[in-house]
Amino acid sequence: MTQESSHRVVVIVDENSNPFELGCATEIFGLRRPELGRDLYDFRLCSPEPDIVMRDGFFTLTGVASLDAAEEADTLIVPNRPDVEVPRRPAVLDAVRRAHARGARLIGFCSGAFTLAEAGVLDGRRATAHWQWAPAFRRRFPAVLLETDVLFVDDGDILTAAGSAAALDLGLHVVRRDHGAEVANAVSRRLVFAAHRAGGQRQFVERPVPDLPDESLAPVLAWAQERLDTPLTVPDLATRAAVSPATLHRRFRAQLGTTPLAWLTGERLTLACRLIERGESSLELVARRTGLGTATNLRALMRREIGLTPSAYRRRFGPAAGGR
Repeated sequence: MTQESSHRVVVIVDENSNPFELGCATEIFGLRRPELGRDLYDFRLCSPEPDIVMRDGFFTLTGVASLDAAEEADTLIVPNRPDVEVPRRPAVLDAVRRAHARGARLIGFCSGAFTLAEAGVLDGRRATAHWQWAPAFRRRFPAVLLETDVLFVDDGDILTAAGSAAALDLGLHVVRRDHGAEVANAVSRRLVFAAHRAGGQRQFVERPVPDLPDESLAPVLAWAQERLDTPLTVPDLATRAAVSPATLHRRFRAQLGTTPLAWLTGERLTLACRLIERGESSLELVARRTGLGTATNLRALMRREIGLTPSAYRRRFGPAAGGR
């Protein structure tokens, strides 16, 4: 039997909400996790009306809780929809404001940033939204610090994701923040989705047209992931891919929206976090096994990229934190 979680995630579903982002939230936060031996979240849906017509009348959602459920949320996911110029109903905005005032974490997927901005909780805060709506967003909400070419923004208690697929990236980021890299990796495997794409990666990723020769990075990525404990360099990756470092850089930018060095560092940090979670106590050993060199470098990178020191990460996600 799985263990119940006390952290309640509530999704507000409103008229014309997008089904895809609702599905992302359900897949990441709402499924039972027997493979982990515990459930990660207590998940609820709520709406301001008993029957809610979803985007373009695709279907009607019924039988969910009333908007009162938002009052008990530890994490509140706000509604999004394609018609961003139509104001949200006051009851929804009031629920968002009350949740923010009592310290709940707020999440906006895609155009959900408009809901957060309408509620007034984003003024002076960092956020992102789909590139298509960036001009409209800036025009309506000039006090928000909008970052347009990123997948998601984590501004502490308010998090926003750019497009539809970025909802999965942000959701996995939240799981990683709450439960550690090992659990996030297990959730991503069940989703058959990339375990980690950093929020700073670009929203729009170029794809080679089908009739071009295969330039997929998958083989070199798999090769590198098996050798993270060695002193791999960007020229090493380029040699393996049989291209110049400049060409490799262009392919990483086009296919992954990041640089080879940033990807390699991210993979090494993820492995370091998993080793710490599994009980490895020697930071020098962790640094060597992940190719990060020294404990000093490991500490600096974890502080910069994760926001926690290795010791703080161990206290939060290590074996001694077992029942978290």
